[in-house]
Amino acid sequence: MRRARGHPAQCGKQRVARPARRPIVCESLAFLIHVRTVHIPDGFIDLKTAAVTAALAVVGIAIALHDVRRRLPPRRVPLIGLAAAFVFAAQMLNFPVAAGTSGHLIGAVLVCVLLGPAAAVIVMTTVLVLQCLMFADGGVTALGANVLNLGVIAPTVGYPVYVALRRIGPPGLRTLLLAAGFAAWCSTLAAALACAVQLAASGTAPLNLALPAMGGVHMLIGLGEAVITMLVVAVVARARPELIDGIDSGPISHRALLAYGGLATLALLVFVVPVASPRPDGLEWVAGRLDFAQQTTTVQSAPLDGYSLDVAAASPGLGTALAGLVGAAVAFAVAWLVARALTPANRSPAPR
Repeated sequence: MRRARGHPAQCGKQRVARPARRPIVCESLAFLIHVRTVHIPDGFIDLKTAAVTAALAVVGIAIALHDVRRRLPPRRVPLIGLAAAFVFAAQMLNFPVAAGTSGHLIGAVLVCVLLGPAAAVIVMTTVLVLQCLMFADGGVTALGANVLNLGVIAPTVGYPVYVALRRIGPPGLRTLLLAAGFAAWCSTLAAALACAVQLAASGTAPLNLALPAMGGVHMLIGLGEAVITMLVVAVVARARPELIDGIDSGPISHRALLAYGGLATLALLVFVVPVASPRPDGLEWVAGRLDFAQQTTTVQSAPLDGYSLDVAAASPGLGTALAGLVGAAVAFAVAWLVARALTPANRSPAPR
């Protein structure tokens, strides 16, 4: 819920000799300054709810680790790292929706389409833990709830919907995209409703108010999730169909995979910046409407709190961009190492 450090006005300084270019660059970088914490912060849920959600999240992670160990082909290990880096970068950028709110990509179903649900849990958990501990995005006491909602419930709900629609519809790209889009919408709504239940269980907001408020705004945010998921899946299906989970179109070139994934993540951080929205996200909007935003607390600071680097304090936009690159790199490394440890190169995956 805290705003990133720095002031967009600092980007307004320009040389008189070149008035046409620098304001555009600075304006683009300034949008990165609006990157906010977008997950449940400390103070929104009580310790009992935090403990229960953390326990459920641990169970979900344990099941996912076991499934990844048994089923993930070694050739897909680098894709787990790239998925973590891409999801981390994508979650930094909010898109505007109606009623003065904004949303950001969750990415759970997108990862399910590429790697399956168990790997999606690992990817999402890696991103969420990194966001919490390195960037103070989401509370420490609420980490279990955030992992449960976005890392376990979202892929667990979205993947069966995706599989069912692919089986019902005719084979082809259209069915693939519609299935992925609707599943992404369902996963967003499911995570939001789970959050509403947790807020009510903690006494933060009555269930009869939290449920329709969270559900209503995230029905709209889910449309953005669906569109982004469909666009990314369409590009992957056209360019590299072998990356889609369940499609065997030949071997995966790790060098090409790293090149494509790295460029996509970098492009997301650099070129999508101008469309990032400074509006409050869905949970922030609901907290303001139901008057519990003031309950936000801070348990501990983080090294890159607010998605900013102190070394680039003179240019807040650049500092946030660099912080995003650091975060994406760390997300890739951690997810790749976890997958590599679980998936020995000489091991054949178990049948699905």
